Amino acid sequence: MAANPYETLGVKQDATQEDIRAAYRKLAKKLHPDLNPGDRSSEERFKAVSSAYDLLADPDKRARFDRGEIDASGVERPAERYYRDFQDVGGHSYDGASGYADMDDLLSGLFGEGVGEFRSQFRMRGQDVPYRLAVDFLEAVNGATKRIGLPGGGMIDVTIPPGTRDGQALRLRGKGLPGSGGGQQGDAIVSIEVRPHPFFTRNGDDIDIELPITLREAVLGAKVEVPTPAGRVVMSVPKGANTGTRLRLKGKGVARPGGGRGDAYAVLKVVLPERPDRELETFVQGWTAGEKHNPRARLEAAA
Repeated sequence: MAANPYETLGVKQDATQEDIRAAYRKLAKKLHPDLNPGDRSSEERFKAVSSAYDLLADPDKRARFDRGEIDASGVERPAERYYRDFQDVGGHSYDGASGYADMDDLLSGLFGEGVGEFRSQFRMRGQDVPYRLAVDFLEAVNGATKRIGLPGGGMIDVTIPPGTRDGQALRLRGKGLPGSGGGQQGDAIVSIEVRPHPFFTRNGDDIDIELPITLREAVLGAKVEVPTPAGRVVMSVPKGANTGTRLRLKGKGVARPGGGRGDAYAVLKVVLPERPDRELETFVQGWTAGEKHNPRARLEAAA
């Protein structure tokens, strides 16, 4: 069993996140394997410190550990019920060895002749079980079905609704822990983590797309193909387009649960060839009008 993460990092349970980061950095500098080559003990301690930091640096995991829902290694800790608190009630005791063999006697001491009625009426809803599910950007935007594994085995299919946001929690009814006494089964609470996309950025239901274009396309205009969450489309780049120009693609943004979509905006970025182009250099050198153009005029006026 993993050691208490607070003790591993040498901090108190009420330590701030900054205290935890500082403690980790201090220990990491001391124990890192690169600084202690061949030292097996330092390597093992570094692994333990890293594991403790991974748990405490995540506010959600830290809170769940503090509540006793997960252990120090991050594994789910099922709720248990103990009767040791009733050790001396009604002249009966729980010694840990006989277990629940004399439970009828114990309950009789507590509830008298009504123990049978108590048993028939005692029901407790099962505990909700939290999960974290990482999904791709487009899976969250367009919707998808993902499968997650249960700690005790088995799988759950999770429907990701269109337009799901990072940090959104999905409730799966009846997929948590079993209830007691015929009580209702708990739910699975799935927190969604949306991975970033390399060139899509979400703004509400709209999407910004950084679209590189050539100098020729910017000067003369062109028809270019643009990828969007709704599929690829052909868009017209107007003559004289500039870096930062935003062109709207209606209905090509984030899918909405009730139907329809937000918009996509192609944000143009003029990109020169990676290698120097002799012909382009010759043209620019002979382009006398370019000497009079000052794109920094407003900046200089504001200084």
